[in-house]
Amino acid sequence: MAKNEQNTGPDANSTGTNYGKFIGIAFQMLAIIGLFTFAGYKIDESAGHATKWVTAVMSLVGVFISLFIIIRSVKN
Repeated sequence: MAKNEQNTGPDANSTGTNYGKFIGIAFQMLAIIGLFTFAGYKIDESAGHATKWVTAVMSLVGVFISLFIIIRSVKN
């Protein structure tokens, strides 16, 4: 392809769009997992637990919720 020609087909900007979509998904997962982990940490801190089991459970809940949301958005 010559330097002056531009690709104006349907895939002309799909690479940038895909990168943006995946970066958005990563930040969404990070935010959900981070919020649930922070909530679990605060619960453990206020309850005075020696073992941080609520933090562990809440972080796993955040992982499962974020995976559910991502899978649901990919299906659509």
